[in-house]
Amino acid sequence: MANIPYVTAPGNVTKALNAIANAATPERISQDFVKEVLKIPGGSGDQMTAYLKKVGLASSDGSPTPIYKKFRNPSTRGEAGAEILKHGYAELYKHNEYAHEMSESKLKGLIIEVTGHEHDSSAVTCAVSCFKNIKAFADFSAQSKGELIEGNAEDESYKRQSTTQQQPNANSQFSLGGSTGIGLNLGYTINLNLPATSDIAVFNAIFKSLKENLLSEDDG
Repeated sequence: MANIPYVTAPGNVTKALNAIANAATPERISQDFVKEVLKIPGGSGDQMTAYLKKVGLASSDGSPTPIYKKFRNPSTRGEAGAEILKHGYAELYKHNEYAHEMSESKLKGLIIEVTGHEHDSSAVTCAVSCFKNIKAFADFSAQSKGELIEGNAEDESYKRQSTTQQQPNANSQFSLGGSTGIGLNLGYTINLNLPATSDIAVFNAIFKSLKENLLSEDDG
């Protein structure tokens, strides 16, 4: 069974996130930082230090992660909040990618299913509350827009690359002009099925053959 992160005083999650948004970014998110700067003392502070690592705000050595720094930026805080949920509660998202859209009762049921805890377990109740307290900061629509913009940029890059590297396709159309030798100028439209090759000599041979055999001045 999976372990879902939580603290026994879920209200401290909201307190910690608000303090993180306002405090300067530390070199390390240590117990001293949590207790003295985030103002979560005692055993609750020890729990919070470990919890911040589990939800992706601090690395294993305590250094702030990119999510931490993104959360401190008001313009990307909502997106960072969504990333915190998806990182810290990845086990829930493996079962339902819209866990943040669930009602409290359905979320509780999912946590019971994933963890195997009893229905009346305090750990389940605390996990539900911690999840909801982070969700209050999250904006999944902002995250979706960011993914969409990134995806569109990748698509445009692929299109430009494909255009640059494009070779004549299997149904390339060429218009070749030729003289019949009797005072008339006729136009020919020839559809060619060209081989998939980058050897220009092959194409030169094809066009030379066309000129010699189809566009000869001796053709009557």
